[in-house]
Amino acid sequence: MPAKVNGNLFRDTGGRVLIKPLIEFCVGNLASGSQAALEKLEKDPNLDVMEYGCLGYCGICFEGPFALVNGEVVQGATVEELVNNVYDYMDENPMF
Repeated sequence: MPAKVNGNLFRDTGGRVLIKPLIEFCVGNLASGSQAALEKLEKDPNLDVMEYGCLGYCGICFEGPFALVNGEVVQGATVEELVNNVYDYMDENPMF
């Protein structure tokens, strides 16, 4: 396991600083069903998963499961689709 530097920053065995992707959930959306997605994504040690009171995306939040991935909205029609879309988004938008 890389050594933690600060927040979602880690240092690998070669001394390089790594940044984990940040996945953010709105507590209102968790109550509407995305809690299962949060729990699944929290099990991935390569992600930094956070829960907030409100992310300010009320219209999107009302539509269905969503999360912010590195600040970008990712949605799914179901919890399973949301999780898949989060991973797809990260694959299509690498941080490095």
